[in-house]
Amino acid sequence: MLQDYLIPETVEQALSHLQGGKGRARVVAGGTDLLLDLANGKKEAGVLVDLTRIPGLQEITLEDDLIRLGAAVTHNQVAKSKLIQEKASVLARAARSVGSLQIRNTATVVGNVVNAQPAADAAVALVALGAVAEVVSPSGKEYIPVEKLYAGVGKSVLDSTSQIVTRIQFPALLKNQGSAYERLEQRKALALPMLNVAVVVSLADNRFQWARIVMAPVGPGPVRATEAEAILTGADVSLGNIENAAAAARAQANPRSSALRGSREYRLEVLPVLVRRALEAAVVRAGGNC
Repeated sequence: MLQDYLIPETVEQALSHLQGGKGRARVVAGGTDLLLDLANGKKEAGVLVDLTRIPGLQEITLEDDLIRLGAAVTHNQVAKSKLIQEKASVLARAARSVGSLQIRNTATVVGNVVNAQPAADAAVALVALGAVAEVVSPSGKEYIPVEKLYAGVGKSVLDSTSQIVTRIQFPALLKNQGSAYERLEQRKALALPMLNVAVVVSLADNRFQWARIVMAPVGPGPVRATEAEAILTGADVSLGNIENAAAAARAQANPRSSALRGSREYRLEVLPVLVRRALEAAVVRAGGNC
């Protein structure tokens, strides 16, 4: 049963409140998933520690070519941010795909990550951007790649009773880099994605310097299509190479059949189409051509 709701003014106070909760305290910012889980009895907490009043955690900043998102930054902030639209458009597009306007105004991007759902829109885009989470605990601060935060479906490697993700950061995209986001859903509003794909590419002389291709839900978390990425690295930008990469991504995916998201066979059929579309769009945004 919830007994207290605390609003710290510093990260240090938040950590102190977590420790004082003796394993029954949880942090909250947007709360769109946590509060529902508490109401439904899926999770328990005696104390909630609200991060939204801590200075700086509501901000999107650019420092030394790194974009930083505070723990209280909402999806709508990200979707509307000129900085994100210009320097990380894949994340802006993903954030616009989440839920309703009411949810986007409340749900935080960090929450989208720490809930560890395999098809979370923002998380898929963040993995493609090479994002890392700034994690604080009583023992100090560490930086963990977002793609390493998943211990299983809905399970994070983080200890929610002692660790807080204060920010997520990633490099701002350069002029020769482009990104794209593709999503397959049953309807346009409030739908969980049947599939989503995020891509970031870097080009030089119409060749791929590197590519990050991230797919979901085809595993316990967002999945890097590493074999497809290897095909593109150093290769000419061409429809043939993109088709080969899309086929390799399909071979690496392992979706399961789902009443909500469609059959395994159908999603494996559609996945390479989404990968191809995303790669072609990212190439154009990076100044290349097929």
